[in-house]
Formats: sequence, C-alpha cells, structure tokens
Amino acid sequence: MRRLSISLALFLACSSCLYAAPAALFYLTDSPDSIRSFLAHSRKIDLLVPTWYEVDENGLVTGAPNPTVLDRAHSESLPVMPIVALFNKKKFHALATSIQAEDQMNEAMLREAKLHGYVGFQFDLENVDYLDRDNLSALVAHTAEALHKAGLQISLASVPNAPGYPGKGGFAKWIYTDWRGAYDLAALSKSLDLICLMTYDQQTRWTEPGPVAGWQWTLDNLNYALQFVPKEKLSLGIPLYGYHWYTGAPTEDKVTGDYKPNATADYISTPDALQLANAFGGKPEWDAFDHTEFFWFYRDQMREWIFYTDVHTFKDRYQLTQDRGLQGFCSWVLGSEDPGIWDFLPDRVATK
Repeated sequence: MRRLSISLALFLACSSCLYAAPAALFYLTDSPDSIRSFLAHSRKIDLLVPTWYEVDENGLVTGAPNPTVLDRAHSESLPVMPIVALFNKKKFHALATSIQAEDQMNEAMLREAKLHGYVGFQFDLENVDYLDRDNLSALVAHTAEALHKAGLQISLASVPNAPGYPGKGGFAKWIYTDWRGAYDLAALSKSLDLICLMTYDQQTRWTEPGPVAGWQWTLDNLNYALQFVPKEKLSLGIPLYGYHWYTGAPTEDKVTGDYKPNATADYISTPDALQLANAFGGKPEWDAFDHTEFFWFYRDQMREWIFYTDVHTFKDRYQLTQDRGLQGFCSWVLGSEDPGIWDFLPDRVATK
C-alpha cells in the first residue's frame, strides 16, 4: 500500500504543474462494458474510482472490490480510490448526526483500505437536504481526520451549485433544496484532498432535451467553484455518456382515470447513441454554443433527441481543464465513452 500511496501523492502534487497533462480520473462500475473498457485502457488512467461501497444510516459499510480490476491496478501501480455512496436524505441525516455511526463507517474504511491497498476513498453523498449543509461538512471533516492519520486520502464528488442559492421557479427551488444546497465548497475544501465537480447532468429526464453539460453552464459552475476551492484540489467533471429523450406511453391516474403526458429520457452510452443514429437516419451535428454533439430522428412519427459526448466534446472540456490549471478531470463512466478519446489521452507517467 505504501507504493500506491506514494503514487497518489505524486499524482496529486504534480498533476497541476505548469504544462502537465490534467490528471485523468475515471469512474468504474461493475458492468461488463465498464470493466472491459478499464482493462483495455488502464494505462491511460491516473486514478481509478470504482463504485464498490455503500454506507447506511448506521455507518455500516457494505461492498467489495472486483478481483480482476484490483489485480490489474496493483500490477500497474495504479492508485485505487473507491466510492462510498449514500443517496438518501433521511439515512444521511441519521448518519451525519451520530458520531457512533460515523466512527463505525470510518473504521470500516480504514479496514478496507488496509486489506485491499486503497489509497483512500471518495464520498458520493447525493440527494442531501440543504438543511444538512453543516452536517455534511462536519462528517467529511471527521472522516478526513481519521483517514489522514492513517496516511490515506479523501475526496468528494460534489454536485455543481452555481449560483449558490435557489432561483424563482419550482425546478430551481427543488434542485437547490434536494441537490445543490448541501455543498459548502469553502468548508469542504479545507478537509478534502480533492473535489470532483460533477459538471454533468445539466439536462436530464426531469428537463427538456438539451446538453448533458452545456458549455456556459460548465463555465459558470467551474468559475463559481474556483471562488472557494484551490485549483490544485479541483477536478472538472466530463461526462462520457448522453441522454435520449422520447415520448413514452401516457400514464393513467388509477383514481380518476385521467391520462398524463409522459415525455421522458434515458441515459445512453455514446456507442449506443451512434447505433440509433445509424438505424434511424440521425445526422450528428455540432452545437457551437454548447460545445456538444447532438442529433434527432423520427421513429413512429415522433421526434426523438440525443445529446452525447463525442471526442470533440471531450477535447474541449479537457482543454478547459488544462487552460485553468486544474488538478485534472473526472469522467463518468468507463464503458460509455467515444473510443476516440483513448487515442487523444496520453499514457500514464510510470511511477516507481
């Protein structure tokens, strides 16, 4: 574990040096596509963040590594920093208001890091009520103290939260109270070694069709975060996937019998998006304002839209990371990417 810890220290210290390539952090799930992508391109990755663990309201940490992935990472001295996730308001509040539960969580993280040679952990704590803002900062500080004493690193996936307060409309209020309002970037950055700014999912199934991460929206959230987080601690989120908007069957109210419209959207990988374009005659176009690729097509006489990340979309955000001197970028998720990004990205610098 010492060799991996040294590798991560070099990764965090040198990745933002002048003219250095931004550090490449990639997320990995247990899907076969994600694992195949990792095994094919592990030499291009500087820090692997797999979704291997969850925590509940009692501090019980559950999960385990994928042996094939872990063996490859160790054989290449690739630092591994697994996610510890919790996406439930009530459970998070219970966890963050119980020192006993937090201590149990921290003990489990220390145990797993020692057992499997991790360099640390990344918290993915989402759907946190805005009233738990201080509780989130305190929990992160408590865990950071425990992990740092053991020579481990702690990072956080942060929901982008510019402009930092709720807007006028109903959606703006909801996205603040249920998602954005809990992240005090100034307080969090004091405890954390790295903040991964999730500058993606600007548009989702909750919204109208549009870019996963529009250019101005990305700039606004990056500029806001840089007011509070040193650039050496900030990693810019670059999505590797897209969203597919289409019209679903109307939903029926079981009491009144009334029908309601059901315009919806699904997550889609770039290869699957291009397969649909080929099947239904979609013509990919470049949106110069949002720096993103999109297309539309007709199926069953209804128009469907797909916005996705091609290599051009990826390169523009990579360049932004480099221009701003950030620590690096963090991309969700391996297995959904345009294969062209691997020809563009440099190999990882070998460490001893």
